[in-house]
Amino acid sequence: MHAFDVLGDPVRRRILELLADGEQTSGAVTAVIRAEFGISQPAVSQHLKVLRDNGFATVRPDGARRLYAVDDTALRQADEWLSRFRRFWTPRLAAMATEVARGKRQRRLAASDSLEETR
Repeated sequence: MHAFDVLGDPVRRRILELLADGEQTSGAVTAVIRAEFGISQPAVSQHLKVLRDNGFATVRPDGARRLYAVDDTALRQADEWLSRFRRFWTPRLAAMATEVARGKRQRRLAASDSLEETR
């Protein structure tokens, strides 16, 4: 399965978001996913298996529990593939960062001017 096929599923993306915050038990992941998506525990287990089998997650036993974590192998591969396209959005993001900084500076100067006027 291609990395973007794996990431194309909203349930798997959400599981990765949960795992990005740190190692999680399968029970904790299942509880969140069941609440948010209304799917069964076996369905969540299948999504975890897809993530494991495709290099997005690792699992380790801890007694009776299974602890899942992000495996960055497939994410690095996806990032490498995306690298050839970054030139399309990097300049726009840099320009946006400049505009955000300019707006912050203008607000700071305006606040400073207002403060001096009230003195």
